Amino acid sequence: MTITEWIKPALLGAGTGAVVLAVVGFNWGGWMMTDTANELSDKAARTAVVAALLPYCIQNSKDDPLSQNVITELKAASSYQRQSIVEKSGWATPAGTEKPNGFLAQACQMELLKDPQQ
Repeated sequence: MTITEWIKPALLGAGTGAVVLAVVGFNWGGWMMTDTANELSDKAARTAVVAALLPYCIQNSKDDPLSQNVITELKAASSYQRQSIVEKSGWATPAGTEKPNGFLAQACQMELLKDPQQ
């Protein structure tokens, strides 16, 4: 057998194997592109930050003397306005930062509206 007789089937087999490996790896093997991995890690980080700071936001709402006014405003507001109400109140602004955390404000307003003590 000469080199030219076996090189075509070998290259065809290697190419087919590479395509099959990529399809299996990305679909069922857990492989992912860098952008997808970054999106997943960003989402996990946001979730962890919100989970850690949510008690801080709830406590800020309880310590605020105008809390009942803000809660009443929250209940009367439409769902898309509630996050900005919590942001304006300052409850979702973590210590040491100047701007409120939007994800924290969203989670906080949802928690405040289901809290039976409010």
